[in-house]
Amino acid sequence: MRLSARIGLAVGCTVPLLVLASGWLLLQFVARDLHRAEDDHLRERAAALVPDARALLRAGAAGRPKAADTRERALYSAALDVGVRIVGPDGSFSGGPQPDSGVPLPARTGTPVTVRAEDDSWRALARPVRTPLATGTLWVFAPDTADRGRLRLVRRRVLVTTVLAAPLSGLLAWGMSAGAAAPLRRLTRSTAGLDPRTDRARPPLERTGIAEADELAATVRTVLARYDEQAARTAEALDTARSFSAAAAHELRTPLMSMGTNLDILVGHPGLPEPDRTEVVADLEREHGRLLGLLVMLRDLGRGDLVEADAFRTADLTEIAETAVAEARRRSPGALIALDAPAGVTVRGWESGLRLLLDNLLANALAHGVDARGRASVTVGIRRADEWIVLTVDDDGAGVPECDRERIFERFRRGPASAGSGLGLTLVAQQAALHRGTVTVGDAPGGAGARFEVRLPAAAGELPYRRDWLIGTAGTYRSQSFPKEGS
Repeated sequence: MRLSARIGLAVGCTVPLLVLASGWLLLQFVARDLHRAEDDHLRERAAALVPDARALLRAGAAGRPKAADTRERALYSAALDVGVRIVGPDGSFSGGPQPDSGVPLPARTGTPVTVRAEDDSWRALARPVRTPLATGTLWVFAPDTADRGRLRLVRRRVLVTTVLAAPLSGLLAWGMSAGAAAPLRRLTRSTAGLDPRTDRARPPLERTGIAEADELAATVRTVLARYDEQAARTAEALDTARSFSAAAAHELRTPLMSMGTNLDILVGHPGLPEPDRTEVVADLEREHGRLLGLLVMLRDLGRGDLVEADAFRTADLTEIAETAVAEARRRSPGALIALDAPAGVTVRGWESGLRLLLDNLLANALAHGVDARGRASVTVGIRRADEWIVLTVDDDGAGVPECDRERIFERFRRGPASAGSGLGLTLVAQQAALHRGTVTVGDAPGGAGARFEVRLPAAAGELPYRRDWLIGTAGTYRSQSFPKEGS
């Protein structure tokens, strides 16, 4: 059943009940008002008739028939428009409009009551009449016009109103609810044939003036927007997975072929001299380490491509740098690694990504920052510069030629003597871009060696347009907003 039909049926059933209840209350009020007027008249007539009734009882009790007849006529004349009945010890006297003598009367009462006799009803009031010789009761009667006339008219009108109110109120409620449900019908038509997988059309944003319909339309748009966002994330994940598999297949082919060749040599020449065997095994170990490093780097690139906005929090860059330096010292105990950073320098960022950035910068400096004595000396610095947080990593190596300072951040770019995967500095560039920053390379302050400088914004903001770093091509992805503190 449609909503408009439900509302019309509910109103059509409720309104007649309300009309009946209101009519019943109205009847009670009207009857009370009419009875009040009749009862006041009965009290006035009873007060005027009591002296004549007392005289009539005295004459009857004294055995004076003529006097009794005279007093009875006087009583009836004084009654005017009401019926009178005197009930005494020697009989009763009655005259005027009143119920038949066979109609039972209530017990003596000082308030007016209703007495019913077949199709007629009467208002009756009793008054005790006392004399030294006899005691009786004076009854005064008046037709109950409230019950026979006006109340019947009111009752009929209430019933007619009830009969008419049921269909009229139902139709009116149906019409009003149908008009109110029109925005819902339009929303239904606009979304009935909508397939979010193939159709990019969305319900228009329009105000209907009906809060529930506008809220439902906003909810539908929100659900579709979330679907679009999730579909975009799924597409990004699929693209990253394809890029990962393509890059892994391309880059792993050479080390795997080399490892296969070395294994064939070991299997095909069991009597290989020990120096040659040692060289082949060492080559296998190098290729194995290269494979592991390459897979780890590819995994980290994929994580950077898929990172979500809710992973960004307020991170203590000084603390991250201290942890990264401590780990680098543990792995390279012969190197001299210094840290110059004030306490409590924070940025808005992905903590794991910032640690990747520092680890790869330190690894690059330790690998290529060896001085003439064969010792690596690295200095990590953090400082504030206006609206930027500047992170520097200096080494005492041969430096980077100006012609190669842009290309070293490209994917799989390795120097002639490098044994790495060629993805370490690519990870650094990815994380810098992901945090809305930049990374550059220049000469170290002493003139010898290289300085890698990363600038990160100190204030929070939106993530930039992302890039698929696994395949090395720019893509115009949506921008993401940083979450609020504590979210």
